[in-house]
Amino acid sequence: MLHERTTRHLAYHATPRPLAAMEVDYPDGTSTGLHAHPRAQLLHAIQGVMIVRSAVGIWVVPPNRAVWLTAGIEHEVRMCGDVKIRTVFVDPDASAFLPAASCVVAVSPLLRELIVAAVGIPPDYAPGGRDERLMQLLLDELQGRDVLPLHLPMPRDRRVRTVCEALAARPGDEATAGQWASRLGVTPKTLHRLFPKETGLTFGQWRQQARLLGALERLAKGERIVEVALDSGYASQSAFTAMFRRHFGMPPGLFHR
Repeated sequence: MLHERTTRHLAYHATPRPLAAMEVDYPDGTSTGLHAHPRAQLLHAIQGVMIVRSAVGIWVVPPNRAVWLTAGIEHEVRMCGDVKIRTVFVDPDASAFLPAASCVVAVSPLLRELIVAAVGIPPDYAPGGRDERLMQLLLDELQGRDVLPLHLPMPRDRRVRTVCEALAARPGDEATAGQWASRLGVTPKTLHRLFPKETGLTFGQWRQQARLLGALERLAKGERIVEVALDSGYASQSAFTAMFRRHFGMPPGLFHR
């Protein structure tokens, strides 16, 4: 799978130009399988929601956002709804101001239109013309993008990973850190120490992030907000909406518009 996908995108990686863009559409539920690219990648969907998984974490990427993937990172993309991907491959040496780590970034209206226009430019565009100027403007717009809290870091420690995988699968699980520690055969103090060490978040922060990102995925499928709220462990739709607004800066009903 890895070799096949790398070969398919060879023209976009082999070009001497610093940027190259392409488009691909996928039906709901499709998975790309695990793969990697020798160039960095700006992965943007003009329609649908992408769930991007890697060894270091999970990103939920709705429209008006994009995920920046550093060169060489192995990842899988799963589609929620019919997804129309517009992606830009970027030479890691194109600029010193590109994100140093994989992350989700905001996509301004201008950046979106530049990405859409870029897919019509051949990988070996001529230097000095309109195509090169458009690509340079795209690169300028990409630099300094706001990083958004749409990442769920995954731990390497198998004990913490057991907890995280269970919470990601069942966001409404109400088990306390003490109860999880008992199941794992460690002390609560050990579990509380391991979570920040492995993920950068406390147990409570990680579970909240898992609930919110899991809710995003379900909202993308058109599920009712009240059902998503209750299944995610919130006492009411209003409590869920308040947490969602604090985290993302807008209510859940507006997020995917």
